Amino acid sequence: MAKMRAVVRDSYGTAEVLRVAEVPRPVPKAGEVLVQVEAAGLDRGAWHLMTGKPYLLRLVFGVRRPRNPVLGRELAGRVVALGEGVTKFAEGDEVFGIGEGSFAQYAVARIDKLAVKPAALSFTEAAVLGISASTALQALRAGKVQAGQKVLITGASGGVGSYAVQLAKAFGAEVTGTASTPKLALVRKLGADHVLDYTQEDFADGAHHYDLIIDLAGTPSLKRLRRALARTGTVVIAGGEGGDPISGGTDRQLRAQLLSLFVRQRLTGLLAKENAADLEVLAELVEAGKVLPSIDSVVPLEGVQQALVDLADGMVSGKLAVAVTDLRREAS
Repeated sequence: MAKMRAVVRDSYGTAEVLRVAEVPRPVPKAGEVLVQVEAAGLDRGAWHLMTGKPYLLRLVFGVRRPRNPVLGRELAGRVVALGEGVTKFAEGDEVFGIGEGSFAQYAVARIDKLAVKPAALSFTEAAVLGISASTALQALRAGKVQAGQKVLITGASGGVGSYAVQLAKAFGAEVTGTASTPKLALVRKLGADHVLDYTQEDFADGAHHYDLIIDLAGTPSLKRLRRALARTGTVVIAGGEGGDPISGGTDRQLRAQLLSLFVRQRLTGLLAKENAADLEVLAELVEAGKVLPSIDSVVPLEGVQQALVDLADGMVSGKLAVAVTDLRREAS
C-alpha cells in the first residue's frame, strides 16, 4: 500500500498529540478525487478538530477518537486520481477547496467542495481560501449586505475577518474593522475605511451605529452588539469561540435568533455550508482583483504543532498556510 507523510493524532487533545508520520495514502470513493496537496490552509477549525471541542463536533468527526487521524481540511493541489463517476475534473487539474486530512501529501476531496484554482494565485494562496473565505462570503449574504451600508466587522484581522473586510468593500459597504493594536495596520491594508483598537476603544460606546455587524470575535454580549446596531440593523454571529465545552459559542447564536423574534433588530447566526458554488464565486473575485489572501506565515508539516499554538494564543494575523511541496521533494 502506498504511503505518505502527514500530520496525525490518535486522540483529541492539545498540540502535543500531533506528530508527523507515514500513513497509508487515501483512495477516492465515488464522487471524490485524490488531490496531491501542494499547500494547505490552517484555520481555527483545525484547532477545534484537534481538541475535539466543542464536544458536539465529535458526533460528526468521531466520538472517542478522530475517525480520520490526519488533521486539516483547506487545500490546494493537483488531481491525481478520480473516484467512480467523476467527470467534473480530470487528472492534472489544479484545484482548491476543502478535503479530508489536508496536512498531508495526498488528501481526498468531494467534487462538490472543489473548484479550479485561480491562475492569479499560487497554490499557497489558494490553499487558504476554502473555509475562511467561504464563511466570510456567507456571513455577508446572511446579513444581506448592500452598497452604502455601514458595516462593522469584529475580529477583522483573523482568518475569516481578513476576507470579510475585503468582500464587504467589494460589495460597496463602508467598513469598520476591530483588531488589537499590532494588527490595526493589516486591517487598514485590507481596505477598511475605519479601524477600532478594541484594547482602547469600545465599538458599543454609542458613538456609532451600524447597519450590519459581522461578529467574528465570538465574545461580545448580545446587549453590546445591539447597542452598536442601527434600529433596524442586522447582526450575523459567525464566531463560535467561547461558550460551554459542549456547544461552544453556538448557544449565543441560538439566543440571538430567539431574541430576534421580539425586537426590531435582526439577530442571526451562521452555520457555514461547504460548497463548490461559493468557491467559484471567490475565484471570480480573486481574478477580478477584489479579494486576495492575507498570509501571516507559511510552515512545513513539522511546523503545524507550533502554528496551532500560536493561532490559539492570538499571535496570527490573517491566515496560516502549510507548505507540503518541499517535504514531498525531500521524500522522493
